Amino acid sequence: MSRTIQRSTRQVSRYVVLVAVAVVLIFPFYWAFISSVKPASEQAAYPPSFWPSSFEWSNYADAWNSQPFTRFFLNSVLVTTLSVLGVTFSSAVVAYGFARFEFRGKKALFTLLLATMIIPWDVLVVPLYMQYSFLGWINTYLPLIVPSYFGAPFYIFLLTQFLRTIPRDLEEAAMLDGAGHFRTFTSIFLPLMRPQLVLTAILHTIVVWNDFLGPLVFLNDTDLFTLPIGLSFFKSSQLIDTTSMLCISMVMVVPPLIAFFLGQRQILGNEAGSGLKG
Repeated sequence: MSRTIQRSTRQVSRYVVLVAVAVVLIFPFYWAFISSVKPASEQAAYPPSFWPSSFEWSNYADAWNSQPFTRFFLNSVLVTTLSVLGVTFSSAVVAYGFARFEFRGKKALFTLLLATMIIPWDVLVVPLYMQYSFLGWINTYLPLIVPSYFGAPFYIFLLTQFLRTIPRDLEEAAMLDGAGHFRTFTSIFLPLMRPQLVLTAILHTIVVWNDFLGPLVFLNDTDLFTLPIGLSFFKSSQLIDTTSMLCISMVMVVPPLIAFFLGQRQILGNEAGSGLKG
């Protein structure tokens, strides 16, 4: 009986902790949403109210129409889509090479690749700007998209670690059936890597969708700006339009959330679906 009580107590304590952590994590989103639909008279009220007297949905329309956010949204979708497609496929190809091929200097090259992750992007921004300026890429989307097609160290490491867990018997069987390396990669390894590829795509979607510094440095034309740059228009040296900023911020949260919920089943089904464990 005492053991049953102890088990129930531990379970209740676990739920209490989980609920407390969930409240802490969800509260900023709740506060941002509630503040975005408050009337103007309640925005700076003290003490603050946790529920508005009326929901001002027009705040969203006013914020969206105050700047060409439809254009900014489409620009963000274009840059994010092309960048995610590029980094996902290129990282998979590079990871396949590191995981399945033996060549001189592989360990040193892989270590060098991982070492590049500790270099902050801020250090590279000036050399990159000079390089892209020489190529005539400034004020185009090329600096934001083309580098993605050469892979990213973190995603390459993630995919390499998974590919190393796949038995070589599978690859050798495909070779005996006449499949070449490209056919083996596209027909066998890519389907097996689907959960990791989905995870890579989701992580990179969040990175690119919220990127502010890259578009700020490489883009000059307002028509090319992305949503994070448009969001900064609500902040000036004299005034910060917090209501409009919160409205656009809430809109910006939606696409990454949709991408996560669409892909979470693939990620969570990794071990069950691969059939390679054990």
